[in-house]
Amino acid sequence: MTRIASRRSVLLRGGALAALGLGGMLAPRRAQAAHDISAREQELYAAAKNEGEVTWYQAQSDDVTAQALGRNFEALYPGVRANVVRTTSQVAFQRVSQEIKAGAMQVDLLGTSDIGHYVTLKEKGLLEKYLPENAAKMLDIYKNFDPDGTFFVSSSGMIAIGYNTAKLKESEAPKSWRELTDPKWKDKITVGHPGFSGYVGTWVVTMRKLYGWQFFEQLAKNNPQIGRSINDTVTMLNAGERLVSAGPVGTTMLSAQKGNPVAMIYPTDGAVLIIAPSAIMKGTKHPKAARLFMEYLLSVEASQVWVDHFLESLRPEISASPGTKSAKDVKTIRPTVEEITKGIPEVIKQWRETFGV
Repeated sequence: MTRIASRRSVLLRGGALAALGLGGMLAPRRAQAAHDISAREQELYAAAKNEGEVTWYQAQSDDVTAQALGRNFEALYPGVRANVVRTTSQVAFQRVSQEIKAGAMQVDLLGTSDIGHYVTLKEKGLLEKYLPENAAKMLDIYKNFDPDGTFFVSSSGMIAIGYNTAKLKESEAPKSWRELTDPKWKDKITVGHPGFSGYVGTWVVTMRKLYGWQFFEQLAKNNPQIGRSINDTVTMLNAGERLVSAGPVGTTMLSAQKGNPVAMIYPTDGAVLIIAPSAIMKGTKHPKAARLFMEYLLSVEASQVWVDHFLESLRPEISASPGTKSAKDVKTIRPTVEEITKGIPEVIKQWRETFGV
């Protein structure tokens, strides 16, 4: 059995229990997982155990998914605690910026859904260069976002149109982004805020590119309920306070799996594909643990956790969960790194002028 197959089998048998906080039940298999690793990972693991912990600021999923990743890492590498702090992208970036300014770095790795954060940090020389072994094993679409090796795609998901199935039939739900500007959806839409969420910022940049800012001027007339995180849209749909969302496929489908009355429409003009990196901060307290965690984020095991929570796999070995759609199965659109880096600060300003928040 290969190293990948062995370690993957460990996770597949134990991942669901770890996600439920039953990681102690994985103890009989942890030793095997610890030995089925490459020579580099063995070296990193030995050093990481001496460091004892790693901290990842994460804004790429809901908290359930984020914590499942942390617990699975701990199951594979016992003795190294994963402190996963889930927040929104802009808040995570602000927190890191404050720590840098104060000279009191708490974070080891930053993971947001705003690629512009990494461009900015790289330009300031604040990211550690490290080329993970697993980077070469990812799907081609996720490779080489930074040729200098300071940040790597660690998560990918989609934004599509969510709807409340108890109050709206699938045939009645909007089939395109453009339809959200129809007056019939007045007081029925929920969205996140680009000033907090990298997912939302990327969506806004994409819609502006497709339809111009008039799309949002028309959307504002429909009085959408605006949360902070894009995950807030799922809460609003579940509560029945709004019927339609520009929402995350992963969190919405995870909610549906729990029995909530929500579903997704993949818009005819394209679901927005989100490319979300992670990077090791320069001057981190736990450099070896940070490198080990980066290897994990690009691994088969981590991709299985993402897929189990209805996000995209970064690895060719892991397919979408049965009954769900992956990005390769639907029409997707996404802006370039340059468009995101330049565009998100612009649209935050435009958003506040248009929506008043």
